[in-house]
Amino acid sequence: MTSAAIAGLGMTDVGNVYGRTAADLAADAVRRAVADAGLPMAELDGLLVSSGMSRSDRVDLSLARDLGLTELRLLVEMNAFGASAGAMVSYAAAAVAAGAASTVACVFADAPLKEGRSSGAAYASKGRRPVAGFRGLHTSAGAVSANVHYALAARRHMTTYGTTSEQLGAIAVAQRAWAAMNPLAQRREPMTLAEHQASPWVADPLRRLDCCLVSNGGVAVVVTTAERASTLAHPPVHLLGWAQGHHAAPMERGSSFGLRTGAATAGASAMRMAGVERADIDLVELYDCYTFTVLITLEDYGFCPKGEGGSFVADGRLAPGGALPCNTGGGQLSAYYLWGMTPLSEAIAQIRGEAGERQVDRTDVVAASGNGGVLEHHSTLILSPHARN
Repeated sequence: MTSAAIAGLGMTDVGNVYGRTAADLAADAVRRAVADAGLPMAELDGLLVSSGMSRSDRVDLSLARDLGLTELRLLVEMNAFGASAGAMVSYAAAAVAAGAASTVACVFADAPLKEGRSSGAAYASKGRRPVAGFRGLHTSAGAVSANVHYALAARRHMTTYGTTSEQLGAIAVAQRAWAAMNPLAQRREPMTLAEHQASPWVADPLRRLDCCLVSNGGVAVVVTTAERASTLAHPPVHLLGWAQGHHAAPMERGSSFGLRTGAATAGASAMRMAGVERADIDLVELYDCYTFTVLITLEDYGFCPKGEGGSFVADGRLAPGGALPCNTGGGQLSAYYLWGMTPLSEAIAQIRGEAGERQVDRTDVVAASGNGGVLEHHSTLILSPHARN
């Protein structure tokens, strides 16, 4: 089967970027990605689009018209929440491998931040709609935000396995150390574990420094065949494996909510497709809407036994100089929050050797993840500078 690769990466300004719509940011990101690949826009024959939570300012299929793309063989709007980027790239890879398209752009953009409003207000009212039956208990109890539901998941893990807030804090501290070397990061000032522990509660046991940023911006990638990518402007980022895992774990007696996620399915499947073992992975770029998401993904990918994620991360192995570099740009906790495009964009920069001061030594096999809903949807990509054997 023909193999696929990422040939272009385009990023707009990210963070506190005001006065631009999500559609405008998406178009800008696609143009940058195509230019980065050294291609004319007319070469695109596929476009996959995804946008954030806003219902009034979002990216849809009209982006193709805005870009002047009038002859497309593939045009789809996708939403698996934070798993969307990995899903888009996997479908683009399958399309070019099958000959259904030759050159596909995948783009995510969002603009929830508004000047003069707090970042907390950006998603304050999203996802609140009338519910009936058992789920109505969540609303009556005030469990109406992602913060609360992730806090419940983290608390169950703590109760079951003895995981601590300090161990979650070690993840935040490690990622801030990486962010200090990333000129694109929104938060670059040093952070200590004591500062993490002193940050206010958002939803017990999650503190403010356990939670991701809110950002405006757009990121796009161009996917084509590995053979064609090898002739373009940058060394190709080969797509060795990909998979999804959708794990519904309702908050009911006997469920695995907070203990297991779709990462257990997606990670193993993607590695199997790539022909690699967990020990082969040099670098992980993991979706980190919360510190807990990183911890449970590491467990479900098999980097440590289930329930030992806390001790696994506590010794600094994820930080600069550690044994398992993780979220080397600072991730969504300290760099910028653009759903699954945050880990993917950093993985590409690392593989292409463009990460500057934070560049790691080995990038032969890189895993990038996406997570959507409340640990319900997961996507995994296995990337490499080397073509599939």
